[in-house]
Amino acid sequence: MRVLLVFSRVPYDATDVTWNGLRLVGKSLEARNELRLFLMNDSVDMARDICKPTAGYDQDLIQMLKDLIAKGAPVKVCRTCTARCRICINHPYFERAEKSTMPELAQWVVDNDRAPTF
Repeated sequence: MRVLLVFSRVPYDATDVTWNGLRLVGKSLEARNELRLFLMNDSVDMARDICKPTAGYDQDLIQMLKDLIAKGAPVKVCRTCTARCRICINHPYFERAEKSTMPELAQWVVDNDRAPTF
């Protein structure tokens, strides 16, 4: 099965939404599903080392994302959102987090069996 997960929230927003989404990606990869991640809105900061957990948050979402990339999960980061979302603007992205566009996201949606959002 091919699954696209779209993340759009601030990584550390005092909820476990992003953490649970990343856990789902990990378990899906273990089940040998084909996974793709697209980061848009404020979630683009999840692909930057500068993004750090807020006080009291016990999960390292950035390391989780790096681990998923190392396991072969392709990650695309919305190019427009990188210019509009100003939390960590001008800080570099992970080497394997590819800048992308809305037309590419649209094609990924068409190419996948499922596309949940987090």
